[in-house]
Amino acid sequence: MTKGKVYFVGAGPGDVGLITVKGQKAIEKADVILYDRLLNPKLLETATHDCELIYCGKTPYTNGISQGNINELLVSKALAGHRVVRLKGGDPAVFGRVGEEAEALKDEGIPFEVIPGVTSSIAASIYAGVPVTHRDYGRSFAMVTGHDRTKKDIDWNGLVNSIDTVAFYMGVANLPYIRENLISHGKPGNTPALVIQWGTYGRQESVEGTLDDIVERVRERSLGNPAITLVGDIISLRGKLQWFEKKPLYGQRFLVARTGTAKSSLAEALHELGGEVIEFPKWLAAKVKIEESQLCSFLLYDRILFTSPESADGFLDSLIEQSIDFRRITSKLYVLSRKSKKALQQRGLMAELKSEMSGSGTLLVVGDRNKDQIDRAHGDGDYFQSIDKFVDERFLEILPRMLGGIAVGTVLFSNRHSVDMLMEYGEKADVDIEGLLKQASIGVIGESTGNRLKDYGFTLDMMPKEPSVEQLVELIVNRNVY
Repeated sequence: MTKGKVYFVGAGPGDVGLITVKGQKAIEKADVILYDRLLNPKLLETATHDCELIYCGKTPYTNGISQGNINELLVSKALAGHRVVRLKGGDPAVFGRVGEEAEALKDEGIPFEVIPGVTSSIAASIYAGVPVTHRDYGRSFAMVTGHDRTKKDIDWNGLVNSIDTVAFYMGVANLPYIRENLISHGKPGNTPALVIQWGTYGRQESVEGTLDDIVERVRERSLGNPAITLVGDIISLRGKLQWFEKKPLYGQRFLVARTGTAKSSLAEALHELGGEVIEFPKWLAAKVKIEESQLCSFLLYDRILFTSPESADGFLDSLIEQSIDFRRITSKLYVLSRKSKKALQQRGLMAELKSEMSGSGTLLVVGDRNKDQIDRAHGDGDYFQSIDKFVDERFLEILPRMLGGIAVGTVLFSNRHSVDMLMEYGEKADVDIEGLLKQASIGVIGESTGNRLKDYGFTLDMMPKEPSVEQLVELIVNRNVY
């Protein structure tokens, strides 16, 4: 059997947009992905539907999967002929044990590549408003592991006398020890210090002080790992250069209930405004085989209603596969959402919203679910399923980890189906969705969705006058403006 190959990929520190193009392509082509705790699980969504996802998370000072077991998994999967991605938070070569894991592969004659990533200290620092170098404040920068108190080989004299800015990784528990050594080796107690937890995530939290008081300040705020501790005069620039923590939704956490495979414009808008967004469930789609004669018969309907972007794409892709010209479509086209309308526009076809649909003429409803699952409000026409859409259950075990840490403050629903799917698959993921909804604010785009939530016994907090993503986002942003 031909040996596979292993790609060590740096996932960046948390913001999914910080992964490299090469790293993203490696994920998309992987047969197996071994991933760590500190990376954003959303990066896994671009893996193929048959890619094996293996969690290798470890936390400081606790027992997790051993390094030896990780090495064995890498070797065994590669020897089985697989294309393996070892996905690591930050940069794999910066306190990521890539050397140890690559050595294990080398001993077995297994080829590998290393794809660097944005390391946490640099990214978290600038997201907190601090560049790690500056001509006037810091011409040297060092990265030091902070969670191993027993290490005796740290050159404290060198750090104090030769380095302007020092970043300690995962050193919150040993912060008193770090402070003691820096001061005892000559660093002034009034030297600025900054601790950044969950850097580049929407939940990022920063505590600023000096070596004299940083331990007490961090303790008051109950910060823990993962965190970067930055020490140096360059931190004085933070007051001028903060940008991420000034975004309107910074510090807020959202759960967006999904019903499709397409990118969520709602989630993207919230993320751009500084919010941390969890999307669930994750969906997959598979083609439905359609005979040419059946497709041609569909073109005889007076009206065609598409229930989702996927149903529209599936129908049109089938026309292309059967070499049927789009110009043969004489039916009046309707959609349930603006997202579906856009999907048709991108194919050169114009459609109107269902609210504008007349009641006369034959009707074909094209959907992405079995007929017994469709909403009766779609109409009493004939039904055709153009694509098979289903939940990716690999992400059920990931959801509880994504929800860890600070609580979700807002849950958002785009349609009735999203309500049912979050309730059903949240339960399958062993998450108390009802409890989460009782503690969070709830927002919906339209009245029908709000009514479905009321069926479950929940009260709405936000619903725009006009059912649009833009107006819902505006409500969210303005709710904290007094």
